[in-house]
Amino acid sequence: MSSETAQMSIGMNILGFGAHAGAWRKAEVPANAYLDVGYYSTIAKIAERGCLDAIFLADGPALGADVARHPAGRLEPTVLLTAVALATQHIGVIATASSSYNEPFNLARRFSSLDHLSGGRAAWNVVTNATDAAAQNFGLAGAPRHVDRYARAAEFIDVTLKLWDSWEDDAIIADTVNGHFADPRKVHSIDFVGEHFSVKGPLNLPRSPQGRPVLVQAGSSEGGKALGSRYADAIFTTQTTLVDGQAFYREMKQRARHWGRNPEHLKIMPGLSTVIASTEAEAHARFDELNAYYGEEGLIQQVAARVGLAASELDLDAPLPWARIGPVSEFERGSQGFLEAQLNLARRENLTLRALSRRILVGHRLLVGTPEQVADTLEHWFRNGAADGFNIMPDVFPSGVEVFVDQVVPLLQQRGVFRREYRGSTLREHLGLPYPASQYQRTAAAV
Repeated sequence: MSSETAQMSIGMNILGFGAHAGAWRKAEVPANAYLDVGYYSTIAKIAERGCLDAIFLADGPALGADVARHPAGRLEPTVLLTAVALATQHIGVIATASSSYNEPFNLARRFSSLDHLSGGRAAWNVVTNATDAAAQNFGLAGAPRHVDRYARAAEFIDVTLKLWDSWEDDAIIADTVNGHFADPRKVHSIDFVGEHFSVKGPLNLPRSPQGRPVLVQAGSSEGGKALGSRYADAIFTTQTTLVDGQAFYREMKQRARHWGRNPEHLKIMPGLSTVIASTEAEAHARFDELNAYYGEEGLIQQVAARVGLAASELDLDAPLPWARIGPVSEFERGSQGFLEAQLNLARRENLTLRALSRRILVGHRLLVGTPEQVADTLEHWFRNGAADGFNIMPDVFPSGVEVFVDQVVPLLQQRGVFRREYRGSTLREHLGLPYPASQYQRTAAAV
């Protein structure tokens, strides 16, 4: 993907008021804007103006915020993105939903509906949810073990794909003269019985405009990599150094080949948090202003929590206490991918906890700088085998997406690594992914 003709994909991750926890206090929009569909539609329209591939909403089935200090709660993503899709024309809409706390039939129907209503622009971001808070909303004392969450997720995805494929493309006849609506031979029960689910099918909707919604996966643990390489169309990953990004990219492409997939049909999209201004000094001043709202202590605690240590017990200006940090594979109460990315950066550059807190935002690599510096790093990673695209997380909305679209995107376009206009109508087309044949049509063709 490093040739002169290749072009990157770019998603815009809408994290509340912005990636920085102090964004809401900057008051670019009212404090209740996160409950207003117009807020999200405005961001989506700005992103669409820049020809971005998609907007993305993270989610989790628990409150998960300090309600005393921050606006808390999230609108349900598929409901919200249905409205956003109707307010836009081209941009994809990616919603997060948990495989741990949903059922395949309902979720397959929900995302198929979103794909139909959006004209083929929907994607499901699969997460397993590692927090006890989420588990306790569904009758459990705590989150299931990592291995159990991913075993359920694999079976969940398998069932969902079968449901999305249960109608063949030409199943609908629509013969009004003779009264034949569909060919029942081309609508298939899936008759799935597994360890976690028993689902008869078929789905009560025909195939959606993309054949099936795009499948996104966002875990970088061993379980996440196995799941993503087997099923996902795109992987959102946290990589903090070019070397680690290149290694992850090569590994995931090779894993895709192992499953018999074309590795070009698996898009690797690292996250990048941005604080952008006309000069580097202005960008750092903007970052400092946001830190003043949130407090340096808050940033440090955020990083320490991901590492699994209490900031109060650490020397903030000493290297991380590696002896107290256990193996990433044993980290059960959070994202192993986020933890590994943070530790890799700290280890490679011998960072203190304080220094690390200024290089990471919401678990992702942070770049504080000019539009040229952002464009440079995106192009460098893209041309050097570390990414097919990126998931951008601006510090504050809407100004963060505006400066990215108006000042970074034109630089990428001038360099020939990003589109100047949409060349298709579906998210699959934006991502350069082929239309998938129904599993049942493939089976019939093989007989």
